[in-house]
Amino acid sequence: MATGTIRYWAAAKAAAKTAEEPYSAGTLAEALDAVRERHPGELTRVLLRCSFLVNDEPVGKRPHDSVPLTEGGTVEVLPPFAGG
Repeated sequence: MATGTIRYWAAAKAAAKTAEEPYSAGTLAEALDAVRERHPGELTRVLLRCSFLVNDEPVGKRPHDSVPLTEGGTVEVLPPFAGG
């Protein structure tokens, strides 16, 4: 079990009603499950469209339960951005 920070951007930030919060989880899947419990509703829907960076590395299409989290790490929650 690791602790770190989840940072929300754009629509995810609006739905979570916070810019960041701590995590305590072993994998990205565990951290996101906890987020869904804390923020039911709109954030749960927004997360379906998001991409994620863990410690500045893109998660891509990897299963979230295969992405380990590290002590003091960061998870960036990035919804699709408009513009170019």
